[in-house]
Amino acid sequence: MLDEDVVIIGGGAAGLAAAMMLGRSRRQVVLLDAGEPRNAPSRHLHGFPSRDGADPAELVAAGRGEVRHYGGEIRDARVSGLERADGGFAIRLDGGDVLTARAVLVATGLRDELPEIAGLRERWGRDVLHCPYCHGFEVRDTPLAVVGGDNRPFSLHQAQLIRQWSDDVVFLPNRIALTDDERHRLLARGVRIVDGEVARVVAEADAVSAVELADGRIVARSTVFVGPRFVPRDELLTSLGCEVGDDGWVRVDPSGQTSVAGVWAAGNVSDSPAQLVNAAAAGSKAAIALNHHLLADDIDRAIAAHDAR
Repeated sequence: MLDEDVVIIGGGAAGLAAAMMLGRSRRQVVLLDAGEPRNAPSRHLHGFPSRDGADPAELVAAGRGEVRHYGGEIRDARVSGLERADGGFAIRLDGGDVLTARAVLVATGLRDELPEIAGLRERWGRDVLHCPYCHGFEVRDTPLAVVGGDNRPFSLHQAQLIRQWSDDVVFLPNRIALTDDERHRLLARGVRIVDGEVARVVAEADAVSAVELADGRIVARSTVFVGPRFVPRDELLTSLGCEVGDDGWVRVDPSGQTSVAGVWAAGNVSDSPAQLVNAAAAGSKAAIALNHHLLADDIDRAIAAHDAR
């Protein structure tokens, strides 16, 4: 006998939305959360109706309350393993506890790998940013920098995009070698280019004040945008044998179902651009698909029991 209908791994927007929907569907659901949200450094979230400008922790607290209201259980726990067991799945927790479930949703998000530039990580999520849709309006019409990172296509796109929020944008390619056409396109948009390797992000009085190059030049800026390398936290999925696409991300169908029956993924673990509102929608969509998956199994079991009488 399996313990739960669904175990959800990850307590961000996707996991919370899924847990609430499954609770409302009267499913036995447990949400496991290691307490390491990607947006923890950010002071405010944006683009989420009714929560715009809120502290991200407030969204989590409200979501947890809603999950519990509908009978869901939340545990602060880290998952160390996921494997098939007894027609369902065994979820192993740090410390040795094991939960079993008929189905699993993995919503563990991703991690942002930043360029190795002094001062960058210390200001991450505050005035070193990557998403203008999340934070651009708040820094509009101010001196902005875009620093080239390891994600070359993202950095070049970002340099063009950020120009939409300010007339004063400097692109520091860092170690990116621009083609003549790329340089021409940036200059045509009014983006100033400062070549040279970036040494550090300068902060004074708890705020970014400049970007310093390796040769000592100082470029005064108040906010820095940078393109991280997005790395999915998908070890549980891949260890279970979920197929990975040519892009290096776990394959999912429109509902989030992976190639392993009974396993879904939602949010940034399978969709790097997803913002909070998108992740929440993906969690809700996955929960409905999960419920239908369980319903089909419920019907098969009922028929088998009925016919055995």
